[in-house]
Amino acid sequence: MISLNTNTASMAAAYNLSNTNVNLQRSLNRLSSGSRINSSIDDAGGLAVSMKLSASIRRTEATQANVNNALSYLQTQDGVLKSADKVLSRMAELAQMATDVTKSSNDKALYQTEVDSLKKQLSSMITEEFNGISLFGGTATTNGSIATGTDAATLTVVTSHDGNQEIDIAKANLTFLSSTNGIGAISSPGTSGGIQVGTQADATAAIDLIDTAIQNLATLRASNGSEQVRLTFAADMLSVNKTNLEAANGRIMDVDIAAESANLARLNILQQAGTAMLAQANQSNQSLLRLLV
Repeated sequence: MISLNTNTASMAAAYNLSNTNVNLQRSLNRLSSGSRINSSIDDAGGLAVSMKLSASIRRTEATQANVNNALSYLQTQDGVLKSADKVLSRMAELAQMATDVTKSSNDKALYQTEVDSLKKQLSSMITEEFNGISLFGGTATTNGSIATGTDAATLTVVTSHDGNQEIDIAKANLTFLSSTNGIGAISSPGTSGGIQVGTQADATAAIDLIDTAIQNLATLRASNGSEQVRLTFAADMLSVNKTNLEAANGRIMDVDIAAESANLARLNILQQAGTAMLAQANQSNQSLLRLLV
């Protein structure tokens, strides 16, 4: 049937051209943005998965930063322990020199003066903090003793983005420095507390006490090192997980430039052909005028 009111061919051509223009616009958006999904209509399911992966990536980045901060905490702690080791070694040296039978009481009094000064240095080390968090499980008080209890604790480091994995790191317990038989009862110069080197007998006893303290300090540094190693592996694992999550998200979101470029060329051809066919369909009814003449 030949009709003046309805041009089916023109409507079909217009419909196809409209779809081609929509797809062409999407292809241009993908190539210009580099993303395969620019709105939920592009791939609703893929967008939902990508949103969850993106959130996991952000949480992994935050967790990685937290782990690195905990690692810095341990490194700072170890730095203080290393300095404490130097102080103890110097005290041991002074105690050994005080055992010299050729040294007068005045000489040994000078050694005691330096020992008392080093005690105070140990006291200041015990109070060190990292960003307001105490590095050690004891805090020196004004009278030289070290408070225990709530200060002696561990810190829990979350090492996974879902919070299911944790590592406990210890505030190094330096209470042995303040024990009645140890060195850290940070006493005032001239008192009888802590290490004394005023006599040969005191100096000999001091050497044994310092050796014990150095052994305890070595144990703390070994524990610190093992915790650093574990956090380092945790940080490496987070880096690997982040890389894998980004790769998975990229497979969903990133556009395949080669494939999309080919698709763009196809749509350009379809658009040109559709425009030409629409024009041809619009001209077809003019042949009916010949029948009316």
